[in-house]
Amino acid sequence: MTQPFIDTILEEAISWIESNKQVVLATVVQTWGSSPFQIGSKMIIDEKGNFLGSVSGGCVETSVITECVELIKSKNSFKKIDFKVSDENAWNVGLACGGEMTVFIEQIN
Repeated sequence: MTQPFIDTILEEAISWIESNKQVVLATVVQTWGSSPFQIGSKMIIDEKGNFLGSVSGGCVETSVITECVELIKSKNSFKKIDFKVSDENAWNVGLACGGEMTVFIEQIN
């Protein structure tokens, strides 16, 4: 992702927060092997599952969105999510290509 697009995501996060939405920022913090997005890729997610940006696409992204909504519901501040090809559900979350990635999710306000 390019810096201008990341800036757009962060500007939209501010707008969502000012509209009294609860917002989680998801950031790719580690990759290994085949990975569709680079470290630093970001997306924002609100309490309803609306999102802007991308950290992977496909089933991984669906899983990240679900984890973000759950983070808001649980009132936790942050969580690290690992997606590894060696996990038994690697095919389910879209890492059958052999890559691994870690996404850090955090509530922002």
